[in-house]
Parts: sequence; C-alpha cells; structure tokens
Amino acid sequence: MSPGKQNEPMPKWERSPDELVAAFATYVASIPDAESRKMFGYPAAFVNGQMFAGLFGPEMILRLSESDRAAFVAQTGASAFEPMPGRPMREYVVVPEAVRMSPALDHWLEWSARYARSLPPKQKAGGKRGTAKTSAAKKEKAAKKGTTKRAVAKNAARKRSR
Repeated sequence: MSPGKQNEPMPKWERSPDELVAAFATYVASIPDAESRKMFGYPAAFVNGQMFAGLFGPEMILRLSESDRAAFVAQTGASAFEPMPGRPMREYVVVPEAVRMSPALDHWLEWSARYARSLPPKQKAGGKRGTAKTSAAKKEKAAKKGTTKRAVAKNAARKRSR
C-alpha cells in the first residue's frame, strides 16, 4: 500500500443493475465455451479458467490484448478499469454504455474471449496447483526451518519445559 492509504476504508461497491446482469448473461451465452462465475461478487465470464469479461457495479469490463485494447480505446473512448482509484487492472477496460447498447459489443466480446483462449489455461480454485515434487520440496524446506506442525509443537514443548 502506498503511504497515507493504509487506514482508508474500502469503498462500498454498488450492485450491478438487474437489467445489466440479465443482458450480460445473454451476451455470455453467445460464447459457446464461456463459463459464468462470480468475481468480486459480480457476474464474470471465463474461458479456460481465464476471465475475459465481467460486471463491476454499473460497468461492464473486457480483457483485451494490448493491440486490441489500444484499438478499443481509440474507437470507443474507453478507459482503463480501476476497481479502486489508482489501482488499474492490467489488460481490462471499461465498456462505454454506447458500446454496450450496440451490435459492436458482440465483436469485442468475441475478441476478448479469443484473447483469453490464447492464454495458458488456469486450474479451478481448490484444484491442486503444485506437484507432489514441489510439495515434498516445500515440506523439506519447512522441516529445515523448523516450521512444520510437528517442529512447531516440539519447539513449544521445549519452551514450556524451560
């Protein structure tokens, strides 16, 4: 955190309008391999575990490649997505309302999904992220540091007996 922002309260995020949520569900349904989930408590669309579009309060956001993002901003006047002021999310832009209401949105949604497909697939949350080899290496490192559960219990017992 930057100095002076440590004690500032988190902003209260507003709900997405019901009409926008319904429209977003329709848009996402047009992308065959899209999966709907929540991100930040808002509807979001994923391909291969990579988020490519979502809602944030009254705004719709898209994730685009660098060149597509530049073209989108130039054509629509879109801005970078900042869930908190001064904290932009890299690769994401806010879709202007005029674009949300136009047939051009289908084009940009597909380009956003295409970009997400080009990224390495992500595992679902809760899935095993590491391999047995990395887990064993982590356990060995923790044992050397004395930070395994057993080592912590032994250290606590030693301290109590002193």
